[in-house]
Amino acid sequence: MADALSKILDSTEAERLATGFVFTEGPLWHPEGFYYFVDIRRSLLFRLSPGRAAEIVRENTGGGNGTTFDLQGRLVLCEGDNRRVTRTSADGRIEVLMDRFEGKRLNRPNDVVCRSDGSIYFTDPGLRVPLAERELPSAGVYRVKPDGSASLVVDCEYPNGLAFSPDERTLYVANTRWTQYIHAVELDASGAMVRRRIFADMSSDETDGVPDGMKVDVEGRVYCTGPGGTWVFAPDGEKLGIIRTPEVPANLAFGGPDLRTLFFTARTSVYTMRVKVPGQPHPWYRVRGK
Repeated sequence: MADALSKILDSTEAERLATGFVFTEGPLWHPEGFYYFVDIRRSLLFRLSPGRAAEIVRENTGGGNGTTFDLQGRLVLCEGDNRRVTRTSADGRIEVLMDRFEGKRLNRPNDVVCRSDGSIYFTDPGLRVPLAERELPSAGVYRVKPDGSASLVVDCEYPNGLAFSPDERTLYVANTRWTQYIHAVELDASGAMVRRRIFADMSSDETDGVPDGMKVDVEGRVYCTGPGGTWVFAPDGEKLGIIRTPEVPANLAFGGPDLRTLFFTARTSVYTMRVKVPGQPHPWYRVRGK
């Protein structure tokens, strides 16, 4: 396994870029040269340019968690405490992308990704919402199309992080509670579910960390934060090893101009490591020609 990771990693030690947070999450690279990330417990959204101090760009995010861009480069944020997914325009205007499904209030949106057709997919676990306050009968993954129509893609036990394969025909979904594993949800050309299967078992004797944030590189490897660190899997589900960082991360993102910098949101700090294979670019990067 160590040899398998050596073929992927370009550095052996993580570099800490900033610290002093409570629980960092929601990492996202902006092609203008900075990272977004959140401090969930303090409901703060930060922007961090390498070599500079992190700056607050939004307060009172309502438990802001997972982030992505839409095809216009607007920031999409899962607001767990507010039980909604929002989109922020360049002028700072915040609009609700989705807060209800079939008239029922969402549970607690967690993580979010954008497909190349402009659809937004997000996870909505229900375990942390008191039973008396739940309106939807189960947890699941939802899709919001560019025209605003919404659909349930798949039910899950406790869906958390998610990521697309390079061809977007597989949606990986981390299951955080009870049995710890990664779903592989196979999609048709339109983005609807065809079938699903277990991609990887992430059960472990290590007690720190659960299957959480995920990203995929251009060769189809899946990086998923989990017990002890960031687990790396080959496209066929073979475990290649665990990337160890000073603090166990909850999420990660590929960044830098070449998308070969792994940016980890790890509890009180954020860290980076260099890799040899770039991450899968966000669809918006391709639209804007980056």
